[in-house]
Amino acid sequence: MSLAHGRPYLAIPGPSVMPDRVLAAMHRASPNIYEGPLHDLTRQIVQDLKAVAGTAANVAIYIANGHGAWEAANANLFSRNEKALVLATGRFGHGWADSARRMGVEAELVDFGKSSPIALDRVEAALMADREHRIKAVLMTHVDTASSVKNDPAAVRRLLDALGHPALLAVDAIASLGCDELHMDAAGIDVLVSASQKGLMTPPGLGFVWFSDKALDRCQNSDLRTPYWDWEPRAKPQEYYQHFCGTAPTHHLFGLAEALTMLLREEGLPTVWARHSRLARAVWAAFDAWGAGNPEIALNVADSVHRGHSVTAARIGAPHGTALRRWCDTEAGVTLGIGLGMAEPADPAYHGFLRVAHMGHVNAHMTLGVLAVMETGLKALGIPHGAGALEAAAAALAD
Repeated sequence: MSLAHGRPYLAIPGPSVMPDRVLAAMHRASPNIYEGPLHDLTRQIVQDLKAVAGTAANVAIYIANGHGAWEAANANLFSRNEKALVLATGRFGHGWADSARRMGVEAELVDFGKSSPIALDRVEAALMADREHRIKAVLMTHVDTASSVKNDPAAVRRLLDALGHPALLAVDAIASLGCDELHMDAAGIDVLVSASQKGLMTPPGLGFVWFSDKALDRCQNSDLRTPYWDWEPRAKPQEYYQHFCGTAPTHHLFGLAEALTMLLREEGLPTVWARHSRLARAVWAAFDAWGAGNPEIALNVADSVHRGHSVTAARIGAPHGTALRRWCDTEAGVTLGIGLGMAEPADPAYHGFLRVAHMGHVNAHMTLGVLAVMETGLKALGIPHGAGALEAAAAALAD
């Protein structure tokens, strides 16, 4: 007998849980794309996207996923053979570097491993070695979806300024926007990329690139830009269709507008950030308790300061990670995330990792429910673990 019958719960780090209101907002007939309410809605969305990113700068909307947002940023930032410095703290830092290389950009990678944040001394060494200032932009990830490592863009900006290096600062906030506190302008970020399917609680299909006027001016002659990826007409359209280089993604816009209303005008961003912080700490508390009875169970990032609040990466020990994920899915209706990028799928160690998402439209009973199902699975599978995880999670939420 399976206890999975009923409404399933997707606890993977994107696509995240979609609010019923967002789905309902999308369930309507196609609108007039040439004039009328859709144009007003888009103007409001643009202002809301700036607010959620903490910027007065420009924003371009693409019909794309996060990888498309990377490509849009690369196409506008660089010409062929120009240089990027990429700071990687997990799989997605490597992914952005690979995207840039395949487009003809020279990407120098500084790899900080899978469990540690950016070390500024190594960044300083790389920038100081660039005596001719060939590095046009530094690319970094705010929160890596695979490793759950969180980095500090403002610290990298301060370093660039202290060294007098002219490189632009570009940040991947795909896993963090709407979950972890982020202020683009205050942090000195020149280019920010994100997507719709995580903290913004909208189905996959929209990518976003915010860019400063400095970035626009510095990149005017970038030769990788094509008509579709060009960010300027999207951010400064003369005609409505230029927002999207063609037909608008109408129903995604309806959903996104509802999600942004929920985030900005109902809950409020500071409260959204606080909610994600408390839910994350409940998950961490549970893992700490489980790990007290089994040293193979541990969070991927040791220092909580460097953990993102949208997703938690952890190890259970092979083959228990895969076994627990499958038990939770088939026996209880909860889908956990794979240990993406922590080991190659052919490596037996791959089966020792998993991820728990707590991003977007998630509340206390959802997170506590996931943890309770995981504890049940640990018991059902006979995986050694410490006691008191649910009590510790409840205490973290009550504190």
